[in-house]
Order: sequence, then C-alpha cells, then structure tokens
Amino acid sequence: MRVLAILALCLAAVAAVPSRSQRIVGGSVTTIDRYPSIAALLYSSDWSYYWQHCGGTIINNRSILTAAHCTFGDAVNRWRIRVGSTWANNGGVVHNVVQNIVHPQFNIGAMLNNDIAILRSATFFTFNNNVSPAPLAGITYLPGDNQAVWAAGWGDTYSGSDAGSEQLRHVQVVVINQNTCRNQYANTVFSINDNMLCSGWPSGGRDQCQGDSGGPLYHNGIVVGVCSFGFGCGDPKYSGVNARVSRYSSWIAANA
Repeated sequence: MRVLAILALCLAAVAAVPSRSQRIVGGSVTTIDRYPSIAALLYSSDWSYYWQHCGGTIINNRSILTAAHCTFGDAVNRWRIRVGSTWANNGGVVHNVVQNIVHPQFNIGAMLNNDIAILRSATFFTFNNNVSPAPLAGITYLPGDNQAVWAAGWGDTYSGSDAGSEQLRHVQVVVINQNTCRNQYANTVFSINDNMLCSGWPSGGRDQCQGDSGGPLYHNGIVVGVCSFGFGCGDPKYSGVNARVSRYSSWIAANA
C-alpha cells in the first residue's frame, strides 16, 4: 500500500493493522510476463483470509524488497507472498514468510524516512518467464530529472477508492526534481530528503496510489524506487514519494 500523507499520523497508532495500500492511477492493465519481478504481498488480520495489501520486488530466490510501513510491527504469519501472477488474489505461487526485516532506522512516526524492508520467504522461488529477480540501482545509479520511470502494482486507480485492481496495472511517470518535491511538501509534516525519490506527472493524473505501497519503480528495467507515500493520488501539487533504492544498496545486500 502507499501511505496517504493525510493519514500518516494516524498510522503510527495502528501500524500493526495497515490501511489499504495504494493502486496505479492513470495507467493501463498489463501482465506479469512484462513485470516478472513484481510480487503481491498478502495480509491477513485473522490468519485465515489473505488479500493483496502491498507490492514488492523479487531480489533473489527467497527475498522480497518492500516498504517498511507495510510490514512494520507485524508477525511474519500475517503476510504471504504471491509471485508469478497477473492477478492480485489468485494464480501464481503463494509462499509463507519466515522473516520480516525492517530497516533499523525506520520509524513510522519519523515521517517515513528509511521506508524500506525485506521479507524472506520460507521456501525458494522457482524462476521462469513470470518469476525472476530485478536488477537494483547501485549506489551511483541516479536517474535524472524528467526521465521516464514506470510504476506497477495492484493499487487504487483513483484517490479515495476503497478497492484495488485485481489485474496488474502500470503507468509511466517521470522523475521529479528533488528541490521541487521538497518545496511541494514544505508545509506538510513530511520532510523530503536524499533517501527519497519523487515521481509523478507535471499535470497530474498519473501516480501510484493506495495498494501500490512497497512496489517497484523502474528506470530502464532497473528498480530505483520503492513506493512509499503521497498526498492523494495523481495530484499535480504533490509528487509521489519512493524510498530511493541506491541509498540502501549496502543494507539490501547485507540482509537479502
């Protein structure tokens, strides 16, 4: 899910029961063979029914990169991982989770800085045309302003929706200048820093949304961002904010 900034302060009190993640706004349907590294993260509040709540990225044969705000404070048996499916809640292969590794400097009350985590599967992923790991941005990989990036996920298709998309969707957006993004959030509770990468569409209407949190942002096929938060979805006044993967390459390598 992506955190809606307007709800962020409330989330601190209910972190163990995350709100619905964000979904792709202004995009179109796609299929898993185009994004074989994406995973649907399934959450259960009662340990019986698991439904898609966040996204993630396959980074090796047992590990998923996602957002810390998705899994923070949760027991591992509240989460499962679906890989290899175009659909949020059926198909592919579902794996149990054995470890939830949240970045040690993440704190949901600290304005979602270091919003990154790794889920480790209890069983190995079998790689094929629909399941494969993604290349991750290294420490020097910095996509420039206005460069095209692609987001994918099963989140809401408009701000205020209460249900995600069953079929995988994707949308092209662009990298937003860091100072521009910082100014957009200057009068909010959020502080944009170098651990974050902003994306969106100058005229609005394209974005990640609730249900897309933790999902990948791709630049030329390389994962450069992890969907984190925003004010609404597709609002031209507020870019979407991602955890910047290049800032965490060492931590990811050490924990994946």
